[in-house]
Amino acid sequence: MSNPPVPESEHCLVVADRLEAADGVASLTLRLPNDGPLPQWEPGAHVELLLDDGLVRTYSLCGDPHDRSSWRIGVLRTEDSRGGSAYVHDKLHVGGRVRVRGPRNNFGLTPARRYLFVAGGIGITPILPMVAAAESAGAKWQLLYGGRSRSSMAFIDELARYGDAVTVRPQDRFGLLDLDGFLGEPDDEALVYCCGPEPLLAAVEERCRAWRPGALRVERFRAKEQEAPAESADFDVVCSRSALTVRVTPDQSVLQAVRAAGVTALSSCAEGICGTCETEVLEGAPDHRDSVLSAEERASGETMMICVSRARTPRLVLDL
Repeated sequence: MSNPPVPESEHCLVVADRLEAADGVASLTLRLPNDGPLPQWEPGAHVELLLDDGLVRTYSLCGDPHDRSSWRIGVLRTEDSRGGSAYVHDKLHVGGRVRVRGPRNNFGLTPARRYLFVAGGIGITPILPMVAAAESAGAKWQLLYGGRSRSSMAFIDELARYGDAVTVRPQDRFGLLDLDGFLGEPDDEALVYCCGPEPLLAAVEERCRAWRPGALRVERFRAKEQEAPAESADFDVVCSRSALTVRVTPDQSVLQAVRAAGVTALSSCAEGICGTCETEVLEGAPDHRDSVLSAEERASGETMMICVSRARTPRLVLDL
């Protein structure tokens, strides 16, 4: 058996307030039952709600990072809900309790002289504290915020205080977002942050191909479609801390294989989008199949998401 990984902070929180932030969007304020301080977090962080029947769902923190008395999340009821958003909307009312794990941050705000923020729909949630941080730091910034209709777009009232720095463009009035006009020419002093549905992310990624490496940061709600694995054969995973070598077959993930061998490994989404299972790679070349790591992080090969990523070499040595 390996030494168990250090568990992330987990709390039983109370729903202290609940508002309808927009059509189909519930804004929940969560506190500790004793009103004690919650762990610190930075813009871009998310938490995991541990719901009934083993459901685990990830939601961005969208409140004030300096206010440790509460956490705020915004949850969209999705038409194709797999149970998470429906549970939050139907069962989490004021006074209700929910287990929450985190925070974790795979979408951190890097210091820059200028920011271009693009948000689509509920993708505004991680962007809200980012624009507040950029404003506080004195950086130049602009936000382009789109959605199906104005009534479906959450937190517009909060953004009004920023004036012309925020451009709100509901699709039923303006059509698709003018990304060419907003992003313009590549700017070596700017970073682009984008969160929203996959078509928006793909469009922004395409327009930022000419920008310098690392200039674009995105966060996904669903796993990005991947090509076929680089290798389809079995490979070995050496778990360095547990002195075990585990064979991973084509129909298994690394996570499944090591857990079956008795190795403790943290995981949550099992889709390569939350970052919980990120593991250090000591030897070998991973075949990255996640939706978290940047191109530069993938090229370094220093870590991998073992719930979905595989191997390009016959052997991987992992810090497990």
